Amino acid sequence: MIYEIRHVSTYRYAATVPFARCTLRLLPRDDPGQRVFTSGLDIAPASTQRSRRTDFFGNHVTSLTVETPHRELKITARSRVEVDREAPPHGALTPRWEQTRRDSVQAPSLAPTAPAHFLFPSRYTPLIDEITEYTRQSFAPGRPVLEGAAELMGRIRADFKYDPKATDISTPLREVFARRGGVCQDFAHLMIAGLRGLGLPAAYVSGYIRTIPPPGTKRLEGADASHAWVSVWCGAEFGWRDLDPTNNLHVGNDHIMLAVGRDYADVSPIDGVIVGSGGQKLTVSVDVLPINGPV
Repeated sequence: MIYEIRHVSTYRYAATVPFARCTLRLLPRDDPGQRVFTSGLDIAPASTQRSRRTDFFGNHVTSLTVETPHRELKITARSRVEVDREAPPHGALTPRWEQTRRDSVQAPSLAPTAPAHFLFPSRYTPLIDEITEYTRQSFAPGRPVLEGAAELMGRIRADFKYDPKATDISTPLREVFARRGGVCQDFAHLMIAGLRGLGLPAAYVSGYIRTIPPPGTKRLEGADASHAWVSVWCGAEFGWRDLDPTNNLHVGNDHIMLAVGRDYADVSPIDGVIVGSGGQKLTVSVDVLPINGPV
């Protein structure tokens, strides 16, 4: 499947902003099962300085400065991406989770995809006893690692309510767990923290998911969504396998990856600083359009 993706972020300020410096992670990356044909950014007002680099985990990072006084900053990311992922392995074929845990600390590599980088607590994924115990229920002794992770994913989908009003990025994970509600980044952080609590490597993945309107319903422009999910290391033979706890899905061809990190802090789509006073309002519009299939 080939997709055209447009992601528009518009900041409106209560007072004129004379200066802004931003870090963007809005350009998708090549990865097994995903190939980027084109990608680019439009900034209004235009940036006076712009640079691009690849971070440790292989994500594309753009840094820019806007020095034109403005009351509105509009950032548009456009890309064309082909997604053709292999079917996930049967969970029962993957190694026992205890073996995966042992292998993860004995892996000889410290390359960006090495499991060692994704074993420990991070800013948004502290180790919390209650979450570890919740996760342990899916990992009976000897259970294959992907089978247990898939069950955990399903339990999160069943036990937690998707509620955009329940949390924001500053809500502590302990509070998310207690409220039993949140959004995709909360569910990804929850699953990652639980897996790491058992000594299993887990990474945070940001990207998009294509939404398909009900039959007979017109697709709404801008109605697709930024998304987040989890990548679980399943041993050297099976590698990293992606699971979407928000939707209880093995990640497939309706998911487009942007970036990978230890948690949201490593892959935040936009962050930075402005010089100004007064409040701001952010609106986001995302379109994920297949160009070789039904819209």
